[in-house]
Parts: sequence; structure tokens; C-alpha cells
Amino acid sequence: MSEPSQQELQESIEQLIEYRERLSKEVKSVAQKLKMPRKKIEKVLSEHAELSKLNAIIAKLKNQRNNTNI
Repeated sequence: MSEPSQQELQESIEQLIEYRERLSKEVKSVAQKLKMPRKKIEKVLSEHAELSKLNAIIAKLKNQRNNTNI
């Protein structure tokens, strides 16, 4: 399997960031409907498993993209 191109990496990063933002907004919306306090919402977001996984994947892809520039 060949290495992904810079463009492929960038497109993947952008798509994952968009998904992360949509998921975050969705979680916030549900939490607000449940009338959760702001601090509790922030805690839920910081501990959300899928959001954490997305952040790790995005960081890994950015690192890979930056290392292929060298």
C-alpha cells in the first residue's frame, strides 16, 4: 500500500475536523436540551470517547502530513 499524498492527508484532516465539529455541536445541543450546567457540558465534551478518538486521529494525520513535507 502506498503512502497517502499531501492532498489526501489534508482532505482527510478537513473531513475529520468537520465531523468533529458536527458531533460536538450535537452533543452540546442535547446537553442544553437537558439543561445541563455549562461546566458539566464542557466536562462531557472533554471526556467524550469519540471526540477524544477523533482528536487523536487528527493529530496523528497532521503529524504524518508535516513529516512528509520534510
